[in-house]
Amino acid sequence: MPAIVVVGGQWGDEGKGRIVDLLAEKAHLVARYSAGNNAGHTIINELGEFKLHLVPAGIFYPDKLCVIGNGVVIDPPVLLEEIDHLEDRGVSVRGRLFLSDRAHVLMPWHRLLDNLDESARGKSAVGTTGRGITPAFMDKVGRSGLRVADLIDPEALLEALSFLVPYKNELLEKLYGVEPMSIERVHEEYREYGARLAPFVADTQRVVQKAMAGGETVLLEGAQGSLLDLDFGTYEYVTSSVPSSLAAGAALGIGIGPTQIGQVLGVYKAYQTRVGAGPMPTELHDETATILREGGPRPEYGSTTGRPRRCGWFDAVAARYSARINGLTSAALTRLDILDPLAAIKVCTAYEVDGKRTDTMPAGSAAMAQAKPLYEELPGWQHDTSACRRFKDLPSQARDYVDYIQDVLETKICLVSVGPERDQAISLKGVM
Repeated sequence: MPAIVVVGGQWGDEGKGRIVDLLAEKAHLVARYSAGNNAGHTIINELGEFKLHLVPAGIFYPDKLCVIGNGVVIDPPVLLEEIDHLEDRGVSVRGRLFLSDRAHVLMPWHRLLDNLDESARGKSAVGTTGRGITPAFMDKVGRSGLRVADLIDPEALLEALSFLVPYKNELLEKLYGVEPMSIERVHEEYREYGARLAPFVADTQRVVQKAMAGGETVLLEGAQGSLLDLDFGTYEYVTSSVPSSLAAGAALGIGIGPTQIGQVLGVYKAYQTRVGAGPMPTELHDETATILREGGPRPEYGSTTGRPRRCGWFDAVAARYSARINGLTSAALTRLDILDPLAAIKVCTAYEVDGKRTDTMPAGSAAMAQAKPLYEELPGWQHDTSACRRFKDLPSQARDYVDYIQDVLETKICLVSVGPERDQAISLKGVM
């Protein structure tokens, strides 16, 4: 059976984890295919609230297999802490979670270099999470990275560190004046991580291919958002993750062919948020921004960094752009309930750049930073939607808003969420 990809349609934090958690009930295997612990999903279920950064959101269903693919960068202590936390709270992990032997490993110098480089950039800092993800992907592309297969082999690990530690020490000492690291100390620490992670390590592309060959439903879980993609996002305020954060990256990041992807579901908030630096044409700095950030049961703060999210009106220009470059077959609209108190709601339908109207995103960061949003205004509904479970139960203005977003996306909306709980979802058209 062809795989289903779930991808973020905005700048991340769209609620992908919550959607994956819902869809995972009907899947056999859920796989994470990109990024690292710079991304996070918040899941709320009968066991409480969980913040996942590496483990796929399907882990809460005891009969599902979960895979961390080759496209993900692994921070070993973070992954081990996440596994321990899940098991301590009664979530079975062993025998169900598989870690790719080809996934790259985040090393101690990566976090150091990330923060030192951001500091050196000064006002030009891109607003990274400080987790070391960019240097880790730079080493992957530069052929000086370590993979999980090396991590679980003590001799191979020592051989690699014998070159890498002095190599990185040269950079850290001469460029930043940082004290050198010890090969022996790094080897001892990471050999232990490898021993603890070894039971989870597998040739995960074979695990995924076997499930698909058996006719099972495979759900591929993206991280971050399409507008952070290295090629198609708001460069240079983008992710360094390779493969792409777009749906096209799912095949590479998990080890299947592009013809094995059957559906692509894009997740969008009913408004717009962004964490970190970079252009965001519809950003607000008024009372409405406060309502969007603080008005719901889960305020808008990054699940990885805790930073307040920048909030604004729905950007249809950016949303339609991401729908097209992902080739969406359907979309989900999340956090519709946050708009409940508003008397009027705006949607950006075009930009004005250098006095000219455009309905697509400029490639240049300078042009994007200057983009002035052009709005259409829709009536609000000012009714509580959190108890609605059918589309017809929504106020007419809320239904009109959903229909309007569907039209501007040029993609059918199959699901609308009106709260963080599993049952606070309205199914319009089945995606699975």
